[in-house]
Amino acid sequence: MIIKRRKKRPYKLAPYYAHRGYHDKPHIPENSMAAFRRAVEHGLPSEFDVHMIADGSLVVFHDDDLRRETGVEGSIESYSIGELRALRLEGTDEKIPLFDEVLDLYEDTGLPLLIELKCVKGNHRALAKAVAERLDRYTGEYVIESFDPRALMAYRKLRPHITRGQLAQNFFRSRQGLPYYQVVMLTNLMLNWLAKPDFIAYKYADRRNHALRSMVDKKGFREVSWTIRKADDLRTILKAGGIPVFEKIAPGELMKILHEEGKED
Repeated sequence: MIIKRRKKRPYKLAPYYAHRGYHDKPHIPENSMAAFRRAVEHGLPSEFDVHMIADGSLVVFHDDDLRRETGVEGSIESYSIGELRALRLEGTDEKIPLFDEVLDLYEDTGLPLLIELKCVKGNHRALAKAVAERLDRYTGEYVIESFDPRALMAYRKLRPHITRGQLAQNFFRSRQGLPYYQVVMLTNLMLNWLAKPDFIAYKYADRRNHALRSMVDKKGFREVSWTIRKADDLRTILKAGGIPVFEKIAPGELMKILHEEGKED
């Protein structure tokens, strides 16, 4: 779908995205090459996360801590690529993918990507620069998003023509160690005047937030909703004109809903 930005610059978002690839426990871990291949097989755009690790490599992984996905202690940013490639995801044979591997898989598919910048310990500028330079060689469709407004500011300065989204949620429910003033500002999108996002990606359970509704319903921002795990919620978001980031919905049911809502490719 083509959308007109306020400055008359067109940009494109897919009508939906598979969350961290089209994963399926216990055999297809999230953010694995198996999950991305499955998404491609079903013709699904994907959302995924990018970290910069100790040696400057870019890898696709969600958490900062490795424990949940690999059983190993420590921050992913403190590892080298050789050390990470020795690990396995969720007890399978799948490895942590390189950013390059995921881009190479999607390059000629025509399937759009939603790429989240995972900033840690103030590396927003370095991460934005590395991702932007790699994506300069990528010929497919993509947009960028981040929870960190500084990453969006950095990316806008580096590549002003690329579409960017502000990720957010109700941080009063999950403070994640943030000081109170940051909880207030991030929950209520108070740094948008600096980050200047093109769309807002807000947690589905928190979508009644007044600031979000004002931005979407009154100012015309596109709303991306994460993470959709139920068929009824998927229908709700699609009917409302939002863009779902989904998981745990079986292929048959998914395709039925997309067909019903006229969203299938």
